[in-house]
Amino acid sequence: MDYLKEMIRREGKVLPGNILKVGNFLNQQIDIDLLKEIGKEIARLYRDDKPTKILTIESSGIALAVAAGFYLNVPVVFAKKHSSSNVDGAVYTAPVHSYTHNKDYTILVSREYLKREDRVLLVDDFLAMGCALNGLVELVEKAHATLLGAAIAIEKGFQEGGDLLRKKGIRIESLALIDSMTDTSVTFRE
Repeated sequence: MDYLKEMIRREGKVLPGNILKVGNFLNQQIDIDLLKEIGKEIARLYRDDKPTKILTIESSGIALAVAAGFYLNVPVVFAKKHSSSNVDGAVYTAPVHSYTHNKDYTILVSREYLKREDRVLLVDDFLAMGCALNGLVELVEKAHATLLGAAIAIEKGFQEGGDLLRKKGIRIESLALIDSMTDTSVTFRE
């Protein structure tokens, strides 16, 4: 997706530890024109698979998932990273490690929002090591729902997450696939 790649080149910043900062247009402050285009592209990629739900993880994936949900006209569910008083009853849980925050979470989603008959599309902002997506996959499996695949805004192709998920037979559609990053440049896989 050329629009996203151009925004990364122009406004993204590479930080130590292979961190790509895109907070000024994708996951803290959100460029609405870019968000609409991401939603349209995800819908184009997965419309024929007829998803009934989009599943993401809080918090950075929510805006992208909502944009895709809008264009696919399906509900969006997000897995919480913390239990709260507004989540009661039976839940599905899965462990997730965040390399960015060096923290382990147990993500959860209420069983009333993820059903056996659902055809689930996963949506997230980044794919690097694959921990968040693996956790979401586990939630879908626990619900005995059908996993259609995952739509990712930015994949760090030089890290193993995407390759490992693809080896499991999971369809991964990344809108911007990065081959390498330096302090001054980002190289995309074409």
